Amino acid sequence: MLKIKSFFSGSYIIKPDFYTDKRGIFYETFHQKKYSKMLKNYKFIQDNFSKSKKNVLRGMHFQSKNSQGKLVFVIKGKIFDVIVDLRKNSRTFGKWKSIILSEQNKLQLWVPPGFAHGFLALSKDVNLIYKCTSLYNPKHDQTLIWNDKEININWPIKRPILSEKDKNGETLKCIISKLKLDV
Repeated sequence: MLKIKSFFSGSYIIKPDFYTDKRGIFYETFHQKKYSKMLKNYKFIQDNFSKSKKNVLRGMHFQSKNSQGKLVFVIKGKIFDVIVDLRKNSRTFGKWKSIILSEQNKLQLWVPPGFAHGFLALSKDVNLIYKCTSLYNPKHDQTLIWNDKEININWPIKRPILSEKDKNGETLKCIISKLKLDV
C-alpha cells in the first residue's frame, strides 16, 4: 500500500498493492493493520455499495452529527469524486478537491469525518464501495447542493442526473446558519 498524497489535512489518496497474471488481478481493498496508522485507528463499522449509471451525480452528502469517515473505491467503472471541507475550524473550510477513481487506477480516497462527499459517474456503469466509520443516521443526514456558487465545484458536466434529495440540497451559507457541525 502506498499513500500517494494528502488532499486536505487528514485526507489521503491511497494506491493499494495489486498483483496481475494471466488469471486476472488481486488486491486487498482494506487491511486493518496496514491502514490503521495512516487512518488514526478509525474503526469501520458499515460498508456501502452504490451502483450508478453514466452522468448520475450523488452528493454532496454528510452527517451533521456522528460524522462519517469514508474509504471510497471503485470496483467497476470510473467516477469524478469530490470532497468539500466542512470542518468549522479548518483553514480549508468550504474548499473542494476532486480525483478520478476507477477500476483501472485502483486508487482509494480516504475522506475523514467533517467532509461532504459526492461523485459523478463517468462511465456507462459504476460500482463503488465505501467503508464508513459511523452508522448512517437519517436524522442527521444532510446534502450540500452540488452546484453551490460559493464553493464552485468544476463538475465535468452541467446537467447531471440527480435524486430529489440532491436537487434540493442546501447552500453552504444556509448550512452554516442552521447547523453546528459536529466534527
